This record gives sequence, C-alpha cells and structure tokens, in this order.
Amino acid sequence: MLDRLVAFDTTSAKTNLPLLAFISDYLANHGVRSELVRDDTGEKANLWATIGPDKPGGVVLSGHTDVVPVTGQAWDTDPFQVVEKQGRLYGRGTADMKSFLAVALALVPEFATARLRVPIHFAFSYDEEVGCVGVRRLIPRLQEGNVRPKAVIVGEPTSMQVVTAHKSIRTYRTTVTGVEAHASRSELGVNAILYAAKLIAFLRKAAQEFRDNGNPAIGYEPPYPTINVGMIEGGTALNIVPKTCTFLWEFRTMPEADSQDLLRRFEQFATDEVLPRMRAEMPAASIVTTPTHQVPGLTDEPSSDAATLAMALAASNQPHRVSYGSEAGLFRAAGLSTVLCGPGDIADAHRPNESVAIAQIEACLRFQRGLVAHLSA
Repeated sequence: MLDRLVAFDTTSAKTNLPLLAFISDYLANHGVRSELVRDDTGEKANLWATIGPDKPGGVVLSGHTDVVPVTGQAWDTDPFQVVEKQGRLYGRGTADMKSFLAVALALVPEFATARLRVPIHFAFSYDEEVGCVGVRRLIPRLQEGNVRPKAVIVGEPTSMQVVTAHKSIRTYRTTVTGVEAHASRSELGVNAILYAAKLIAFLRKAAQEFRDNGNPAIGYEPPYPTINVGMIEGGTALNIVPKTCTFLWEFRTMPEADSQDLLRRFEQFATDEVLPRMRAEMPAASIVTTPTHQVPGLTDEPSSDAATLAMALAASNQPHRVSYGSEAGLFRAAGLSTVLCGPGDIADAHRPNESVAIAQIEACLRFQRGLVAHLSA
C-alpha cells in the first residue's frame, strides 16, 4: 500500500485527485463508501469515509495526502518509488505522512469485518503543507450531529509517541517598495533590497532574543519561539537600483502565547525606524506586510478523550509536545478532542532521502489494530 501511495506525485502544487481515485476505488472494493470535498478549482479534494455504524462518537484517523517538493534535492533513489534499505523505506512521503495512511488503508479489510460499536472515519486532506488549507473545508463534516467523533488521531510523524500540544504558526509576506535608478546614480533611487535587509536583520535579532530566553522546562524542542525567513526576491538587474523586494517569513510560538506580539514589534520598527529613512529619499516609498496563513497551536489537554485513548493504545503514560504545526490545532479549535500519533520521525521529513523505519510501521499496525479491538463488541 505504501508503494502505491508514494508512486502518486502529490506535491502540493499538483492535483491529488488521481491518488484519491485510487483510494476511493480501493475502499469501494471493500464495501466502504467515500465522498470527496473539493476545493474551488475542482483540482484538489479531501476524502471522507466511514466504516462501521452510522452513529456519533467514533474515532477519526486523519492525515494529509500532499507532500513537499523534491526540486533541487539530491536523492540517491527515485523519490516516488519506495526502496527498502537496512530496515528503512525510502521515498517522498514515507515519513510525512503516507505511512500512516498506508497502514489505515491496508487494515480496511480488518476494519470492515470487525463488529464495531462506533465508526472509524478516514479524513484525508489536501494542501496541509502550504498552510493546512484543505482540512478547513472538511472539518464542518465532523461537526455534524450524526458524526461528532469522540477522538481525532492525526498521524503526523511522532515516532508513535502521543503528542498533545504543538506550536502555532503565522506566516507573512513583506514587500518593500523603493525607486528604480541607474546604478551609477544610486543616490537618485531608493534601494528596496537594502531596506528589506534592515527588516530581516530585525527578525534575526528578535530570533536571537527568543533563543537567549528559552526555557527547557516548557517541553518543546527548541524551547523558545522561532522565526524563519524562507524566501526572498528583489531587483531586476545588477545595474539597476531595485524598486521592490519581497520576503516571506514565519513565526512559531507556544499555543498559549500572544502570536501577534512579534508582528506588532516588527511593524513598529518598520514604521518608526525604516520607513522614515526611505521616505526622506522618496515620499512614495512603502513597506507592506500581509498575513498569508495562520495555523493555530494545539493546546495541551493530556487527559482528553483522544489523549487517554491514544496513550492506552501506544502503551504510554507520557504525553509529548512538538514544535511543528499540523491540522490538529484546527480540529481542536473546532471543539474536537485531538492528538498526534503516527509513524516516522519529523527529522526525516522534508529532506532528500526521506525515510521511515519498518519498525515504526509495525508499531503503527499494532496501534490501529488495538483501536479496532477497543471499538469492537
């Protein structure tokens, strides 16, 4: 099953419909009905399926179908073909997070023949990697009275540890606009790249302040908020003073923290320190920062229904916290008891030669088979 899922190139920029068509047909062959919740373009969709009785109080196995790009990465093997080496399976999505989906699908025959007291639902989403976009259209389906699950288990790579909290994510686009001029008369222009560099330097300083004041006792790794400037673009030619410079940046912090505080500080610095200097050269200069995505943090509820169930199935009494974001925060914000628990290590995700240990898949098999036993008469 993992071979089949990885073979579909579901990079976020591409459609996931061929993968969902395969899953839908597979489920139908086992007597399981599914439905697609599409985006506005019709090129992407979430998949929703239910196994067992039509009644509330079941458990959702949730995961995203999209993967990050392989462009520019040096892979030793074909990223869209699973290769086994020394107890590990290599391929894009093996860790994040097609192994969890593969386990759930491989167990469909066992799910379908079990005498389930409450249903098991599949919630497979699109575009998680670009801001948890798709699942927002699917969540209302879970809030319906005849569904209303008791627990949602999101199969992000947690090394099969039960995660009850993760950081929030806010992403931004900042565009600095100056004035073009010939490079030999640079005093006649306003260099957008140089002023963007001042803003980026502010973010770098803020990131260092967070690091210096980290508190290991809070349980996150790293134990402080983080800032990343991930993309930058500006200028048209070496001999032209650049008119515009745009950079994308993100801020990750604890779910209970004020995630807007950094933006307020950043905009105040831009308004009080950088923009006056730019406008002294050209009054029309501007700095515009636009929020692009917001992923709420997963607030810690270690004794929730989902946490109690997942820790029993994982034979663990120690909940964990992680620094990456996920769809779990959106489920929790919708009032649904939610945890993360899935095979693989986040350290292996998003990198060349992504892989998952076979032992992790075996642990996930035990977990999901335990779930069936727990929910069966």
